[in-house]
Amino acid sequence: MQFRQQALSKLQSPEELDLPVRYARPQGLFVLAVTLVVMAAASVWAVTGSVASTLRAPGILTHGQGSYVLQSPVTGQVTGVYAKEGERLDAGAPVLKVRTDHGDKAVRAIAAGRVTTLLTRIGTVVTTGADVASVERVAGNDDPLLAMLYVPADSAATVPVGAFVDLTVQSVPTQRYGTLRGRVKAIGRAAQTRQKITGFLGDKELAGQFTKDGPPVAVLVRLDKSPGTESGYAWSTGGGPPFTPESMTLATGAVHLAEQRPIDWLLP
Repeated sequence: MQFRQQALSKLQSPEELDLPVRYARPQGLFVLAVTLVVMAAASVWAVTGSVASTLRAPGILTHGQGSYVLQSPVTGQVTGVYAKEGERLDAGAPVLKVRTDHGDKAVRAIAAGRVTTLLTRIGTVVTTGADVASVERVAGNDDPLLAMLYVPADSAATVPVGAFVDLTVQSVPTQRYGTLRGRVKAIGRAAQTRQKITGFLGDKELAGQFTKDGPPVAVLVRLDKSPGTESGYAWSTGGGPPFTPESMTLATGAVHLAEQRPIDWLLP
C-alpha cells in the first residue's frame, strides 16, 4: 500500500517544467572540440598524407656473373696447389695438381674468375666429382660490383625497379662509414630454390642461409658510383671506408618502397 500511495501522489503532482536546463560544462565542450579537430586532421592526413616504408632483406656483394664450383675430374692425392684465395685466374689456368694411378693430372679453371674458396691443400685425397674450389666469374678488373638481395617471395611484388637501397656491409663498420648506396636494377620473375642459388653463388651454406624461410626472389641492386671516394662507390657518410669491399661479402639491404596514403590501407 505504501508504494501504491507514492505512485498516485507522483501522478497527481504537476510536471517540473520551471526547472532550468543543464547544459554541458565548459570542460566537456573543450574536450569535444579537441576531439573533433583531431578527427578532422586525421581524416585530411589519411587522404593527402603519405607514409614511407622500407623492406629489409639479406644479400651479398657480387660481380653479377655468379660463381661456379670447381670439381676434381680425377681421383688421387693433391701434390700441388697453384692458386690462392682472392687470385684471378684465366680460363684453363691450373689450380691443383693431383697424383693418380695414371700419373699427375692438373685440375684447371673452367672459366676466368677469382678464387673465393679453396677446399683442398697439399696431401688431401680427392675423388672424382669432389668440390675443390669456388671461383667467381670475373671478366676483368673493371667489372662493377653489384649486390644481390634475396627478398621473401610474398614481398617481392612491392619492390619497384629504381627504388633506393641502403646496404649495410658486413665488413664495413656502419657507425663509422655509413651504408652503401644503390638502386634496384632488376627483379627476378620467380622464387629461387636452394639448388639454383647454389649454382649462382657456388656456396651451399650461403644458399641454405638465404632459403631458410622459403624460396626467395632475387633482386639485383646497382651500386651508385662516386669517383671522390676511396672505394669508388657512394656512401651515406660521404667518404665511406678507405677500401673497396670485396665481392662475396654478406650485406643487408633496406629497400625504400613507394610512399603510400594511409587511406589506402583501409580501402579494399
